[in-house]
Amino acid sequence: MNDDQLLRYSRHILLDEIGIEGQERILAAHVLIVGAGGLGSPAALFLGSAGVGRLTLVDDDVVDLTNLQRQIAHTTERVGQSKVESAAQAVHAINPLVSVHALRQRVDAQALDRLVAQADVVLDCTDNYRTRQAINAACVRSARPLVAGAAIRFDGQISVYDPRRGDTPCYACLFPPDARFDEVACSTMGVFAPMVGIIGTMQAAEALKLIAGVGRPLAGRLLMLDGRDMQWTEMRTERDPACPVCGALHAQAG
Repeated sequence: MNDDQLLRYSRHILLDEIGIEGQERILAAHVLIVGAGGLGSPAALFLGSAGVGRLTLVDDDVVDLTNLQRQIAHTTERVGQSKVESAAQAVHAINPLVSVHALRQRVDAQALDRLVAQADVVLDCTDNYRTRQAINAACVRSARPLVAGAAIRFDGQISVYDPRRGDTPCYACLFPPDARFDEVACSTMGVFAPMVGIIGTMQAAEALKLIAGVGRPLAGRLLMLDGRDMQWTEMRTERDPACPVCGALHAQAG
């Protein structure tokens, strides 16, 4: 690190759990964020400000006026612009040292396999069940840790799914790919603006912990937040040996 970096990241370096070595791991890391909306906005901003060396942002949507109530990476002036380009501008305004790769596209399984394999940590900041399953499957195939968050109305949830560990579940263990879930969108259900900020910020925190090797990640635990009472509930989660996504992988490893 040069003098400017030592000054910029000094508050991290002062933490015994991170220090210079941990900050250097952050600077060398590559994080993939799928979704540059309500969750992806705070996640990208905090990961960028913390010094993650490379961010890849993926989203096919454009900034809409209705997004501005909660998607804090975007501005009124950037309405109509692609969300990934808008978020990249916001990250660079905070930290021009970060390399941001903005991909305006809807990802399929093939693209996800390529993108996930290049990343150290993956953040699922989407609101589509099928896409969530595809991201999880790609993370399992490439053995990359996944930090998945969700928020709707006054409710939020977050967990870490780490296929490198044989004792914790993947996303599909908890939410089967063939299950029939009614897609709920904030465009019809609404969402309390700070809820996506809380969950997205926690996704950034879990990603940084994984990168720096700090503390205990949320693998094997699902945190659920009721924003009406601001009450957290923690649920222990277990791997499903019959999971159609990670079951065969762990059977081979065993």
